Amino acid sequence: QVQLVESGGGLVQPGGSLRLSCAASGSIDSLHYMNWYRQAPGKQREWVATITSDAATNYADPVKGRFAISRDNATNTVYLQVSSLKPEDSAIYYCNAPEYDIWGQGTQVTVSS
Repeated sequence: QVQLVESGGGLVQPGGSLRLSCAASGSIDSLHYMNWYRQAPGKQREWVATITSDAATNYADPVKGRFAISRDNATNTVYLQVSSLKPEDSAIYYCNAPEYDIWGQGTQVTVSS
């Protein structure tokens, strides 16, 4: 079973960018779908983006045009480039392998001036 570890979060100003990483402990070749979710304090967990093994992508409406999901099977890593950040993007961001219900522990993104 693959384990997932997120990194790359931090404190950024509005309009800034980060690249979030989700490092897998093993090959992600067998994982057709990979997701990013986020959860802000007092709010429900929200789906953010999905990428398939052939690089097809889908995004939640609030992040369309600003976020980009990608995957690198050679390094067993999934990325989420988050750009044009707004304070409402502040949340813990989690990666997810839904076919096996695998979740990382999350990385904090805080957008504030």
